[in-house]
Amino acid sequence: MHYSAYHSVDVINGEGTRCCLFVSGCEHACKGCYNQSTWRVDAGHVFSQALEDQIIADLTDSRIYRRGLSLSGGDPLHPANLEAVLQLVTRVNTECPDKDIWLWTGYQQADLTPQQQAVVALVDVLIDGKFEQDKADPALLWRGSSNQQIYRFKR
Repeated sequence: MHYSAYHSVDVINGEGTRCCLFVSGCEHACKGCYNQSTWRVDAGHVFSQALEDQIIADLTDSRIYRRGLSLSGGDPLHPANLEAVLQLVTRVNTECPDKDIWLWTGYQQADLTPQQQAVVALVDVLIDGKFEQDKADPALLWRGSSNQQIYRFKR
């Protein structure tokens, strides 16, 4: 997996102060996408064990209370990302059980493959659906267009 950016302190992508990973790879190519540089699966940097370890360290750092991890992109549920994302969310749930996980995807929840569903089963909040420029609304919370849905899961 590749990623375009990692922010150890983020207050925009989800509730509270968070760690936010922007993965690379997106096949949706939504018109008006603000993050087109993440579409190629090999864009940015190689996701490494060192970065995964850093994310866990950041989530558990007592100097800054972080509510959780946000996964955006690109698309965390892109087939090229599934193995690494599943490993990361599994580890966050095991080592940081008090932290929540938010995930943005252009795929619709109803159409997810079994592998994508395995990842979603480990997240707390899912925002699904492609960005649709004609339904864009900057007043929407946590999503760019009104067709996108927010799902909160109880784990």
